Amino acid sequence: MKKKITPAKVLTYVVLTFWALTTLYPFVWVILNSFREKGMIRKDSFSIPMPGSGFTMDNYAKAMERFDFGNAYLNSLLVSVSVTIVVVIIAGLAAYGLVRYRFRLRNFLYSLIMAGMMFPVFSTIIPVFRMEAAWGIASSGNRWLSLVAVILPQIAGNLCFATIVLMGFIESVPIELEESAYVDGCNVFQVYFHIIMPAAKSSFATVAIFSFLWSYNDLFTQNFFLRVPREKTITLLLNEISSQAGVDYGLMAASVVLIVIPVLAVYVALQKHIIKGLTAGAIKG
Repeated sequence: MKKKITPAKVLTYVVLTFWALTTLYPFVWVILNSFREKGMIRKDSFSIPMPGSGFTMDNYAKAMERFDFGNAYLNSLLVSVSVTIVVVIIAGLAAYGLVRYRFRLRNFLYSLIMAGMMFPVFSTIIPVFRMEAAWGIASSGNRWLSLVAVILPQIAGNLCFATIVLMGFIESVPIELEESAYVDGCNVFQVYFHIIMPAAKSSFATVAIFSFLWSYNDLFTQNFFLRVPREKTITLLLNEISSQAGVDYGLMAASVVLIVIPVLAVYVALQKHIIKGLTAGAIKG
């Protein structure tokens, strides 16, 4: 049967198409101008660069030569992967405990988790910095301790969202599956790792992806704790490039592409897990 085309559906597609174009065009513009000669960007920044008429790879060569992308990528991956692993482990166990167990202060703990999502990171950064400085990990001059100083507040900042998302899905997992496992002699950890995690893998993937992206793109916390050049992450490197490159838009565009493409590729490859994970918890049974 042919689907009926209604004015509401036409309006919806028009709005979504306009939104997609306005969202994608700036990034397409950056990609095009990353292959354009410096002097040509101001004259014509909207056409497609072709060999013999402004096309060049010098912007990428200059970016790789002037800036240490390898070290910045390493620091960003160390921070983001560490944050992702710890958040998934702690948030998963917390969500399972809050959903399946009834104990005193359970509602109070749930309220604290919800309240934790209301406070922006900059509202607590000063006491966090002073606390970590007292521990000897902030402003220590040691690269690895400085990275730990960034990892800890990023873990705390992602836990509330991750716990709420995982709670929504774990509630939809039939409790009969766990009861059968307990009858077969499984303990609580075996039930969690062999029943809950496989059943909620889409939500765990969603939490992992968002935690990784938020950590990778975080500029405020990293700028606050990482001051030494060898500690710089990829977002700090981009901030440095924007201040040094000035009006060299080709160099800046190439740097943005080098920084964004890997994350965009990961997001596109795993987008089905994000959509499935965010919607699965809304369906019970």
